[in-house]
Amino acid sequence: MSKLISNRSFRDKIFSYSIVAAAYIVMQMMIGSGNITSSLRGQLVPICAYAVMAISLNLTVGVLGELSLGHAGFMSIGAFTGVIASVSLEAIIPAVPVRLAASIVVGAASAGIAGVLIGIPVLRLRDDYLAIVTLAFGEIIKNLITCLYVGLDENGLHMSFLGSIAGLNMAPGAKTIVNGPMGIAGIEKLSTFTAGIILIVISLFIVLNLVGSRAGRAIMAIRDNRIAAESVGIPVTKYKLMAFVTSAVLAGAAGALYAMNYSTIVATKFNFNTSIAILVFVVLGGLGNIWGSMVAATVLTILPELLREFNDYRMLVYAIVLIIVMLATNNAAFNTFFGKIKDSISGLFIKNGKGGEAQ
Repeated sequence: MSKLISNRSFRDKIFSYSIVAAAYIVMQMMIGSGNITSSLRGQLVPICAYAVMAISLNLTVGVLGELSLGHAGFMSIGAFTGVIASVSLEAIIPAVPVRLAASIVVGAASAGIAGVLIGIPVLRLRDDYLAIVTLAFGEIIKNLITCLYVGLDENGLHMSFLGSIAGLNMAPGAKTIVNGPMGIAGIEKLSTFTAGIILIVISLFIVLNLVGSRAGRAIMAIRDNRIAAESVGIPVTKYKLMAFVTSAVLAGAAGALYAMNYSTIVATKFNFNTSIAILVFVVLGGLGNIWGSMVAATVLTILPELLREFNDYRMLVYAIVLIIVMLATNNAAFNTFFGKIKDSISGLFIKNGKGGEAQ
């Protein structure tokens, strides 16, 4: 049985990495040949960010089995702290790829700290109560960032919630980074499609290995039957916090990548609607289905832009597509057919790998 589970887990990993590699190769070929619209090219980084968000939320909702409605809050923390780090490190780290990586790490760490602070008291709740508290957390973070002012001068960073730039008491010639409700303007666009793909691969590596580990099996045992898990000595709070914080860290990294793709960001972008959109990616992709979340995030991010020429009907068509996909993914015949395709592709990669080793 353990060998069968291990083999299936390995196939899921191969299939997920194959999707990402194929998408990257195809998009690079399209970019190189000029067969891509400027609109779609501008969406490549947001697609990567939303894919990471879907992967991270699926860890909480699909694998852990807890409904979180404040995931955009972690994304906003990563976005704003990542940009602040980028501006602060500009003189110290002039190399763009290194500064982007450092900013993403700072954003991820900040969101992880917030995940710990929120998770310790909140994860003792369950079901609707947890959903309500995480929803409140997302709105609180949005409002706090709306009131935040951050500046940089020769003495370092200055931060204030007093309602104006004057409250920072900075030296002459200082640079304003976060300007309250106006958000952050004049952001240097560091994010690239390649960086987004690398972040997706890292996220997949972390989540898939966690799910396939002993800790992952404990997390799924908690999801399936909390009382039974406690009765055999599984520390429920510990493993729930592990999944929740890991999810928050990845969301923070995605937020930093997303923010540094635009010249301006505001806190209202990361509102309740964003959390719901990410939850839709997870539900349509399949709870616990990591690669399905990536595909859903990609399709549902591109779809509104593809339908823009049908401006009067595009949201109607978008809603119809959501309903059709929901019905299809809950159809046993469809799932069986697609499962066979996935196993065939994974088996092909495994067969080729063994053939190469034999030679």
